[in-house]
Amino acid sequence: MTELTYTKGFINCTRDELTETVKQALSDERFAHCQRVEATAIQLAEQHHEDVERASIGGLLHDYAKESKRAELEKYCDHPDYKQEWQNWGRAIWHGPLAAMKAQRHLGLTDEEIYWAIYDHTVGTFHWTPTAKIIAIADYIEPERDFPGVDEVRHLAMHSLDDAIAFKLKHELAYLIDAEKPVYPQTFAVYNYWQQTHQKG
Repeated sequence: MTELTYTKGFINCTRDELTETVKQALSDERFAHCQRVEATAIQLAEQHHEDVERASIGGLLHDYAKESKRAELEKYCDHPDYKQEWQNWGRAIWHGPLAAMKAQRHLGLTDEEIYWAIYDHTVGTFHWTPTAKIIAIADYIEPERDFPGVDEVRHLAMHSLDDAIAFKLKHELAYLIDAEKPVYPQTFAVYNYWQQTHQKG
């Protein structure tokens, strides 16, 4: 991958500084995942002629809070985007929002598209910007992912971000139901909204 330099003012740090900050916040395994997601996101952005810098920042930061404690989440209770309902859910739900809020407050993240892509990558969104699609898909298909259908969705992602999102929404919801795991209400709502607004034919 060509060395990428941040020049657009989306965040108040260099790529090297951001990479080191994320590395210090995570285990080696989780950091390596973030690096793979960044590389996949850049590849998708290039393929679909979207913003590579946004893809890089979002990919690195999407799991920035994946190993944070609930006590850290509670420090953001005064943030306008904080939701009290997160107290009833685990880190799998709130690590995206917390990562976005942390990056905004402490790393100088100013770009709204990147912010919401990170924030919503765990449960989906009703406002799928190109960056939101790219981060969600890159997290889903990065090279170490291995699940039935992963090669299919990787192929879809190179041709249509929408088709890849449709696959992800359907199969992740089916997985949660089959595993008898609770489904965050917004995830159901996003799936229904997508089906209603992207009907073919």
